[in-house]
Amino acid sequence: MAHARQDPTDTESVDYTQRLRRLSGARWKQVLDVQAPYRWNLRRLRLGRTLDVGSGLGRNLVNLGTGAVGVDHNPTSVAHSRELGLEAYTVEEFFRSEHARPNAFDSMLAAHLLEHMPAEQAREVVSSYLPFVRPGGRAVFITPQERGYHSDPTHVRFVGFAEAAETCRELGLTVLRQYSFPFHRLAGKVFTYNEFVTVARLP
Repeated sequence: MAHARQDPTDTESVDYTQRLRRLSGARWKQVLDVQAPYRWNLRRLRLGRTLDVGSGLGRNLVNLGTGAVGVDHNPTSVAHSRELGLEAYTVEEFFRSEHARPNAFDSMLAAHLLEHMPAEQAREVVSSYLPFVRPGGRAVFITPQERGYHSDPTHVRFVGFAEAAETCRELGLTVLRQYSFPFHRLAGKVFTYNEFVTVARLP
């Protein structure tokens, strides 16, 4: 019996979680500790208590410090994060939790989230979590550059500096800073893990 063809943009399946685990578990990544600069980048932002939207396997959540909470629509990824001792919830669980209250967080992180959705859907998702961030708090958006964008079939929209800034404007956020990390913007065309980082402030 033939198997149904998997939707290449599906990020909610067990297969997607397993793919992320294979990629993150590559031996060379463990030996070189490739996450070190990304950990440093998050910590220097001093985000305070952070809500990690689209937290996936918990790669960023583990570096966000005390009180950080992750939420993801993939239950297998959430289960993996919990196995690591992280506080993570499915979308439904989060909105029923004690954390879903106004001003509960200092910041919101949306890393590698926007590129998985059309612009309107991305705005809807982000706007549903903003009430849980205190007034004057920050929202950080991280998206892949060209090489990274084309490396994943679940990406549906390229989100560069301009697109991220437009999302912020439509959400009523003020962009404080945009930068390329860990290398110069030109590296994004050849280095898979170069990222756009946009830091914005809530009203």
